Amino acid sequence: MAFFCNFTLTQTTSNSMINQYIHDNKDRFINELLDMLRIPSVSADKKFKADVLRTAEFVQARLAEAGADKVELVETAGNPVVYGEKIIDPSLPTVLVYGHYDVQPADPYELWNSPPFEPVIKDGNIYARGACDDKGQMYMHVKAFETMVKTNTLACNVKFMIEGEEEIGSVNLATFVRENKNRLQGDVILISDTGMLGNDTPSITTGLRGMSYVEVEVTGPNRDLHSGLYGGAVANPINILCQMIASMHDENNHITIPGFYDNVQELTQEERAEMARAPFNLEKYKKAIGLSDVHGEEGYVTMERNSIRPTLDVNGIWGGYTGEGAKTVIASKAYAKISMRLVPNQSSEEITEKFKKHFESIAPKSVTVEVKPHHGGEPVVTPTDSAAYQAASKAYEETFGVKPVPVRSGGSIPIVAMFKSELGLDSVLMGFGLDTDAIHSPNEHFGVFNYMKGIETIPLFYKHFADMK
Repeated sequence: MAFFCNFTLTQTTSNSMINQYIHDNKDRFINELLDMLRIPSVSADKKFKADVLRTAEFVQARLAEAGADKVELVETAGNPVVYGEKIIDPSLPTVLVYGHYDVQPADPYELWNSPPFEPVIKDGNIYARGACDDKGQMYMHVKAFETMVKTNTLACNVKFMIEGEEEIGSVNLATFVRENKNRLQGDVILISDTGMLGNDTPSITTGLRGMSYVEVEVTGPNRDLHSGLYGGAVANPINILCQMIASMHDENNHITIPGFYDNVQELTQEERAEMARAPFNLEKYKKAIGLSDVHGEEGYVTMERNSIRPTLDVNGIWGGYTGEGAKTVIASKAYAKISMRLVPNQSSEEITEKFKKHFESIAPKSVTVEVKPHHGGEPVVTPTDSAAYQAASKAYEETFGVKPVPVRSGGSIPIVAMFKSELGLDSVLMGFGLDTDAIHSPNEHFGVFNYMKGIETIPLFYKHFADMK
């Protein structure tokens, strides 16, 4: 029987074997990722349902080939969860790897420089929907696991939980976790669905914002009306909706929903000063996204606005005629999708209810409104003094040559808080993406360097985590 614990090898020998295997299999690792990226696993659109399932089967097959045992597609009320494990010694620590195989819609297709599901490698980057979020980052773990198994350097037990509904709020994952608590037992959850400051400045995400996502509908007349015959005499739902949305921020970009900030955790000046030590170039930031100036809540700098402060943003707005040419109508209805990013101590349920109450209260009598909650999630801050964080820090330091910086992210991964409440486990967020990777946008990409560096770094996390535990 093969013995997988890497303490039978010297560190130098172990690292050399791992690096040699990665080098020898680099082209295959990349080509397998490209194959998966060709499958349009868009969970938000039912027409891609078969492709979502095909991607789950792809991950299942690759996990089995890599050496995982008990690999299966676990049915849920929605898309299946891919589960697999490798228990080499019950006395060793167990790492539970989480990732997702579903992707965001690729719309608008016309803004892509190459088709979103026909991956291309250009200037060292893999361009495709899901390249970074999260197929590329999730697949690093599959290939790192394969590398450890094939080189007999696996230092921990491993369990994989790869879902297919993250981009629609992980609507069935909590049920899966509750129904599978025994088999999901472990010591830490390892996730790569975040980014880092730069290839020369690695970082580990230590905080995530929560989320409240709603859709609003404003209704005026019972049908579309001629804008000449009725204009000026009836409420225009699109105009009204725009006014209502605009009123939700004051002149200091402070959110005006009553009670919105009641439970917001305010950082001390010392904590804010510590955050400011992270490298950040405002001019490069503006240039990267094509802006002449930044925008946000008065009294906070950019790195604070996008991480430790709550937000309210319109993610989509529509109504009336938007086709080619002119059609002079006052639309019967107008719609918007709105997300609110939340910070520690804010509750997604409470914020959703406060939004609903406020939105209904500011509507004029000339229209009716409906607020439809979609999904939410809670903010979370992960410890930096844990064995898992220290193991991740050492792993980055070995492969990047510099100690990683702890940072709070503005993004949301609602399941991190759920894992803590349901399984009692903290997560370590080892992301390898960059802010410039255009996730959720046209021309999403992921650096070949980052992909391969992730595969190289992850085995070192296992080694250090086993040593510390």
